[in-house]
Amino acid sequence: MRIVSIDCITVALPYRHDGPLTGFGGADWPNLPFLLVRVETEDGLVGWGEAFGFNVIPATIEVLRRLVTPLALQCDARDVTGTMEHLKKTLHIYGRGGPTQFALAGLDIALWDLAGKRAGVSVAELLGGIGRRKLDAYTSLMKLNEPAIVAGACEKALSRGFRAVKLHERTLPAIAAAREALGPDVPLMVDVNCAWTLREAEEIARPLVDLNLLWLEEPIWPPEDLTSMQLLRERFPIPLAAGENIINAWAFEPFAQRRCLDYLQPSVTKIGGITEFMKVVRAGETCGVRVAPHSPYFGPGLLATLQIAAHSPLIDRIECFGVQLDASLYGAGGLPDANGQFHIGDGPGLGHDSDPEVIERFRIEL
Repeated sequence: MRIVSIDCITVALPYRHDGPLTGFGGADWPNLPFLLVRVETEDGLVGWGEAFGFNVIPATIEVLRRLVTPLALQCDARDVTGTMEHLKKTLHIYGRGGPTQFALAGLDIALWDLAGKRAGVSVAELLGGIGRRKLDAYTSLMKLNEPAIVAGACEKALSRGFRAVKLHERTLPAIAAAREALGPDVPLMVDVNCAWTLREAEEIARPLVDLNLLWLEEPIWPPEDLTSMQLLRERFPIPLAAGENIINAWAFEPFAQRRCLDYLQPSVTKIGGITEFMKVVRAGETCGVRVAPHSPYFGPGLLATLQIAAHSPLIDRIECFGVQLDASLYGAGGLPDANGQFHIGDGPGLGHDSDPEVIERFRIEL
């Protein structure tokens, strides 16, 4: 069944959170922009994907429109593996990561959604079967900086039903305030977004040991520095996690094989979609390393992550961006419940389709 159209749709969802306006990647985020990829086949069936994201969306759109779409039109949507392999080989000279890989991720997710819809089953079933219908979520807070604000946000997270919290803080007072607010038993993770050299990471790791972190995420700059990550893991009893900035499944292999990470963290909208993500899952299975998906989004990328997690026992819990949306693309279907759990959609493909009224209301042109 041939692909006849690929459309880029950007929505900007308003949100609230506990601290001042902030963001990542060198810009504040007054709203949360997501890039949806709508793929239609000649029989009128529609699949939805999502490509990373946020401030890089204009570049990803250009790759989708100028490079990916001309190559993908008229390809057989049923041959997901063949189509994606053809595109990756053809486009590799423009980079095996970044906007090229983000664009391919959006298409790949949409093709899996189409495959599930055509077969009348969920993506999890296509991957080999559903192991569970509910998954624990953890809230992934924005950068808050002030210890008092961090503590208040942690207390609010507990009141909303979350049973684990991740911070984006780099100072010991802020992290310690979170641990005090949560108590000793609530899982606490800290993501510092590739902040430190090995020496800097070692200096803060010593006091962090006493705060009982479930994991320390992306402690090392640059993220490709496998040796420093391995040394940090050997020297301190803090589990380490990384992967959102590892650009494809091949680049994950040495991290898995050398066991320098306790958690592999592929991001389905960055790494190239479900096809590439599942290669990382298989690497984790082979090497005995758990998987903790990076998923700070609320579109088809989150649904794809949930479908993978429903299938893979390597995944314990799912990241949920620590904000409160004023509108959801899927109503309650794409958000955790009052007990801090995601329910896996039982519809074919990704389990849910986006609400067209929400898309129309919050669509923006870039």
